[in-house]
Amino acid sequence: MTNTPVVVIGGGAAGMMAALAARQTGAQVTLVEPNEKLGRKLYITGKGRCNLTNNTTPQGVLDHVPRNGRFLYSAVTRFPPAAVMAYFEELGVPLKTERGGRVFPCSDRAADVIDALFFALKRQGVALLRGRAEHLLLENGRAVGVMVGGEPLPAGAVVIATGGLSYPATGSTGDGYWLAEEAGHTIVSPRPSLVPLEEKGDTCAQMQGLSLKNVTLTLKNQKNKAVFKEQGEM
Repeated sequence: MTNTPVVVIGGGAAGMMAALAARQTGAQVTLVEPNEKLGRKLYITGKGRCNLTNNTTPQGVLDHVPRNGRFLYSAVTRFPPAAVMAYFEELGVPLKTERGGRVFPCSDRAADVIDALFFALKRQGVALLRGRAEHLLLENGRAVGVMVGGEPLPAGAVVIATGGLSYPATGSTGDGYWLAEEAGHTIVSPRPSLVPLEEKGDTCAQMQGLSLKNVTLTLKNQKNKAVFKEQGEM
C-alpha cells in the first residue's frame, strides 16, 4: 500500500488507530473529522477515566458481548486485550488494572489517552481535515474518494470509522450507516446496548449524582423471581 492515499472517516479511537496503522504501511493518510477535537467520546468513557480494555483473554471479551460475539472474533483474536495494553503503553500511557479486570490509565485521565493518539498522528504525518464526509465517490462499486465540504477528496482506499448512533453529541450520528449503504452494504437495524433507567416515580431523580461501589443489583419479575443479578458500580 506504499504511497496509496487513504482517507479515514471519523476521528474517534477507531479512526485514529486506523489512521496510524495505515500510515505505518507507508500510505498517505488523511483523517476526516467534523468535531473541533478528536476523540470526544473517549473523554466520557469510564466516567472520564477511559476504561480502554479489560485485562482478560479474547474469549473473556467475547463471553461478555451481549449479541453476536462471533462478529468480533477476528478483531479480538488478532488484536487481543494484551496487545491493546502494549499499544498504549508504547505510546507513553502507563496503565493499571482494577477490580473486574478493568484497565485504566494510571493518571485516571481519559485526556492522556486522546493526547497520546493525537501526538502520534502528528509525529507520523497524518493529515487532519476538519469537515463532514458527505458522500463516497464510487467507481464500479469501489470507493475512490470522499466528498467533504462539497469538494472531492481522492483516495485509493476509504476506511469508515464513524461509530454508531450511541451519542450524537459526540459525533456518533449514524453517518457511517448511510455511507456504507452507498457502497452497497446491507445495514442491520442498530439496537442500544446501554439504555437509561426510567420509572414512573421520582426515585431515580432523587438518586441522581449518587455514585456507589461494589453494589449488587438484583432485578425481579412480577412473581418476585430474580431474573438478573450483577455486581459493580452504580
